Amino acid sequence: MTTGTIRSLRDKGFGFIAPDGGNGQNELFFHGSAIIGTTFDELREGQQLSFDVEPDPRDSSRSRAVAIPWASSRWCAA
Repeated sequence: MTTGTIRSLRDKGFGFIAPDGGNGQNELFFHGSAIIGTTFDELREGQQLSFDVEPDPRDSSRSRAVAIPWASSRWCAA
C-alpha cells in the first residue's frame, strides 16, 4: 500500500493524489469508484490516504490510484 495526500477533487467524482515522498510532479488520478467504505463526497483536499497503484487501462504509460480504503484515511494537521 502506498500513502499520499489528496491534492484536488473535481465535482465530477474524481481527483488527484500526491504520493508521499514524491516531488509533486507525479500526482495520481483516482475515480470515486475506487473508494471503499464511504462515498466520494466524504473526501477532502489535504486528507491523507492509503491506496494501491495500478497501470491506467486507458494509457499504460500512466498509473492511477485504486482500492482506497476509508478506514486508512486520516486528516492532515493544518
